[in-house]
Amino acid sequence: MKAYDLRKKYLSFFQSKGHSVIKSASLIPDNDPTVLFTTAGMHPLVPYLLGGKHPQGTRLTDVQKCIRTGDIDEVGDPVHLTFFEMLGNWSLGDYFKKEAIEFSFEFLTSKEYLGIPVEMLAVTVFAGDENAPFDEEAFNQWRSLGIPEKRIAKCAKEDNWWGPAGITGPCGPDTEMFIITDKEPCGPDCSPACDCGRYLEIWNDVFMQYNKQADGSFIPLKQKNVDTGMGLERTICVLTGKKSVYETDAFADILAKIGELCGKTYDPNDTENVRAFRIVADHTRTATMIMGDRKGVTPSNVDQGYVLRRLIRRAVRFGMELGMQEGFTAEIGKVVIEQYAEVYPELKQNEAFVLEQFKLEETRFARTLRQGEREFEKAVSRMGESKVIDGMVAFNLYATYGFPIEMTRELAREHGLTVDE
Repeated sequence: MKAYDLRKKYLSFFQSKGHSVIKSASLIPDNDPTVLFTTAGMHPLVPYLLGGKHPQGTRLTDVQKCIRTGDIDEVGDPVHLTFFEMLGNWSLGDYFKKEAIEFSFEFLTSKEYLGIPVEMLAVTVFAGDENAPFDEEAFNQWRSLGIPEKRIAKCAKEDNWWGPAGITGPCGPDTEMFIITDKEPCGPDCSPACDCGRYLEIWNDVFMQYNKQADGSFIPLKQKNVDTGMGLERTICVLTGKKSVYETDAFADILAKIGELCGKTYDPNDTENVRAFRIVADHTRTATMIMGDRKGVTPSNVDQGYVLRRLIRRAVRFGMELGMQEGFTAEIGKVVIEQYAEVYPELKQNEAFVLEQFKLEETRFARTLRQGEREFEKAVSRMGESKVIDGMVAFNLYATYGFPIEMTRELAREHGLTVDE
């Protein structure tokens, strides 16, 4: 299955269940100063989850553009992304746990949709704690659909509780769905709660029952809601049996373009170059989405612009490592725009702006990077046996050469060093 097919199947399924299809909201949140980017499908819908009336009704479905940068240093491994698409369906005070779980089960197992055998499914539910009870309703609903008790794991809040997107807001217990792989169990207690790799998460249904307050307390919501999330790239990876999201069709054209520009072929087993390929692919894709958004952002030293600048500059550094010539980010950006223009037409509308910003930022940073890396190597050569880069060295790299602290940290890590900040 390809990304286009999954989007289409998902939206058509929930349309058949009375849901209205809504457009993806902007990547830049409208009224939430607690986060820089839209991090989940529920984020733009918070006013309606709190009781506001949505113009398209109480049953909604969408494909939401999302960005999460908390794990930016992990990008390059098989699973981490900064930009991703989240498939979601919503009940705003309409149906609740029973119907939500039935919808999820049907979409996952029906031959018309994903056709996953029931025996390959496992789930988790909230075990309960001092603030909220065990989710018995979700547990019993899964059993009624044919999931045996041994494949329903009860998990704590850190695993089966979602939200809020910011400091305060709607939240509640969730139930997560997993595909069981052919990997051997890690032991007699192996379950979806394990991180052993036998169970791959594919979907998450959140039951919003509470509103978290600034003091950390939870107040029951007057309106109970359902918020579900299925990561498009990760789901395609699981369904096609790929070992990495970068081996799916979501990245095929982007990686092919990178290979064309650097004269190398993307190979997931190429330990020398695979990380650089993935970082360039992820970061240029994310930067394109940010700049091509309806609220187009430019690289800067503050807020969203700072994150954007960091993404582009990190892509430039790893692109140069692969041997690409200056101007490559705009070339990759064109491929991203072409791939997503039908789904997100604002990308094509803002194409000239996106490509111009790529060129300006790449030119600006190329000189900074070369100078900074030279000075970093000089500083390392003077360190002797020390494994810690002095804070003044890191500061001078930034103040004199414009070399970002994140880049100093990354270079230090590659040399087996740390930075005294």
